[in-house]
Amino acid sequence: MIDRRSLLVTMACVALVLIPGLPTWGTGPESDTRPNIILCMADDQGWDETGYYGHPYLHTPVLDEMATQGLRLDRFYAASPVCSPTRGSVLTGRHPNRYGTFSANWSIRPEEITIARILSDAGYACGHFGKWHVGPVKADSPTNPGAMGFDEWISHDNFFEMNPKLSRNGGPPELFEGESSEILIDESIRFIDRVRRESQPFFVVIWFGSPHEPYSGWPHDLARYDHLPERYPDQMVTVTCMETGLPVRRPVGDVLRERYAEITAMDRAMGRLREYLKQEGLRDNTLLWFCSDNGSPPEAAVTLPLRGRKGMVYEGGLRVPCVIEWPARIPEPRVSTFNAVTSDILPTLCDLVGASADRPLDGISLKPLFEDRMEQRPSPICFWHFRAGPVARRGHPPWIDPELQEGTTPLVKLMDGRATRNFVNYHYPESHQEDFGGPRAVLDGRYKLVIDGGQKRDPPRQLFDLQEDPAETQNLIDAHPEIARRLEQHLQSWQQSVLESLTGADYR
Repeated sequence: MIDRRSLLVTMACVALVLIPGLPTWGTGPESDTRPNIILCMADDQGWDETGYYGHPYLHTPVLDEMATQGLRLDRFYAASPVCSPTRGSVLTGRHPNRYGTFSANWSIRPEEITIARILSDAGYACGHFGKWHVGPVKADSPTNPGAMGFDEWISHDNFFEMNPKLSRNGGPPELFEGESSEILIDESIRFIDRVRRESQPFFVVIWFGSPHEPYSGWPHDLARYDHLPERYPDQMVTVTCMETGLPVRRPVGDVLRERYAEITAMDRAMGRLREYLKQEGLRDNTLLWFCSDNGSPPEAAVTLPLRGRKGMVYEGGLRVPCVIEWPARIPEPRVSTFNAVTSDILPTLCDLVGASADRPLDGISLKPLFEDRMEQRPSPICFWHFRAGPVARRGHPPWIDPELQEGTTPLVKLMDGRATRNFVNYHYPESHQEDFGGPRAVLDGRYKLVIDGGQKRDPPRQLFDLQEDPAETQNLIDAHPEIARRLEQHLQSWQQSVLESLTGADYR
């Protein structure tokens, strides 16, 4: 039987080749004009945690240079305030609630059309390196990177630190000695070197394990931040102990010293990647996209000028750093305040290569933004941190055999006594009124409506003018009730669409 997704992508590509005026794509490296694509994502790096945003301590010279040479998106958002859902949005262009990736350790569904599947059908060699966290990476998992379209992968079910144990193409975990960000870049370069010999364009996803806690670093990176413990002598935070894997209370200055060492090491690894692209003559036609998966965790919020943190739909939980380099198509440096989100990545890449996904998408193509032809988003961005507990308690059957959802790659942080992570996803035959709840927000231009911000002291509805009040301090709900009403109506309609997708209707 012919796979319908592959047929649709193939037909789209053939149609584009036949359109007069579009460049033809040859088979050799000289005639192939398709861009190489590298997507890099930090794990828990907050919006302010770069030098180019004036962070008081952090040393990130590579990201700073990217921000001054490429396209810097100052209003770029994670689709979710937590990790697994955001990663699902990158892969699918859809809000993760459409396919049950509600929170950390909730898997994607095998029926989803991913950007790797699309680009693979379009002739790209696809590799994944690092954190996966939308299902187990083992060989028999129906949601491992290979099953979702990647030709090769060296990946982890969740996050990792120094000397990580990673799975190569679904095999048993292997020890990789060294700093994890450097390891991922080195393995990505090996992959690129190989596929270049086969004259294929490449699509590489590098999802770092940094700077997610627990924290560690090289001595020379730690030494750069030796002054921090005395800056915060009395403030304590809860993090994971590297020795026991259990929660421990520690001074925040000590924790930040280790966290910032991880960010600096990740920044240096990005520099290694950029230098490789330059030396090999690949930089001009390689789209290099860097962002984070959610906002700052509690221990990092001490420097954050925005409201909220990881897990919240305020700016501090959703807004993340984002820089894009592509000298061939973005030749001049630009700073944009255009509202964009991780769900935009798939439709953007599809637009660039002339492909499409036969599903309802929540993202839009940013290609016109790259070309400086788009100033305003045509529709609002909706955020929704779904309350997954009621769905899990209804007793509906799992979407995937639980044995196939068991993780294998170990990590330091224990959960229920396990040093691995298992995943869940459930059938959802019908929606309930309670399912429309949970922290949610809708962003349209300068205005953002927040409903149920997640803290009891917050008003149930808050309207903010982010242009005048980026820290979300002034609730304008009484001053602009018509704007709030319009945004809430849009949000409710969108939620209904999402819940219809959650039943599996998009797969039929």
